Amino acid sequence: MKITIRGKNAVVTDALKGYLEKRLTRLTRYFDSIQEAQVTVSTVGDNYSVEVTIYLDGGMILRGEDMSRESFYESVDAVSEKLERQIRKHRTKLYRKFRNQGLKTLIAEMGESNKKEEEATVVKTKRFLMKPMPVDEAILQMNLLGHDFYVFSNAETEQVNVLYKRKDGNYGLIEPEV
Repeated sequence: MKITIRGKNAVVTDALKGYLEKRLTRLTRYFDSIQEAQVTVSTVGDNYSVEVTIYLDGGMILRGEDMSRESFYESVDAVSEKLERQIRKHRTKLYRKFRNQGLKTLIAEMGESNKKEEEATVVKTKRFLMKPMPVDEAILQMNLLGHDFYVFSNAETEQVNVLYKRKDGNYGLIEPEV
């Protein structure tokens, strides 16, 4: 498994890197098909945050994130436990669905089954007028509506943007790249 670790407002020590690799390679006992893991270690105020994204064969993506006040090691433990639960849950679903087939065959076919699941139908279409507005006004509109995200036309860039509320209480902005 290829593990990419990057620090954001934090220094990734060799000890932390070794600990991360040890915890994440333990997940390969559930699936041989774990190809790559991307880890972002960051500090947000007094909190230590660890985000892990794991890519499986067949296009499956597992993601875990945790924030701790104590240390990065506590966050790594919590994230690895979350990912382990996700993997066990996914593996159990596969076993129940295909009891008579081998697990390795299922993982190879997993990409095809994901395509079948993606063929969902649109049950509702919503149209609304998008007047150009600055980001501050979009935040206000989103909070007034009580939504977790808001689609608007950015007055500064003249492009459609998506504003969303993050778990830490801050806001994120998605801008298209042309």
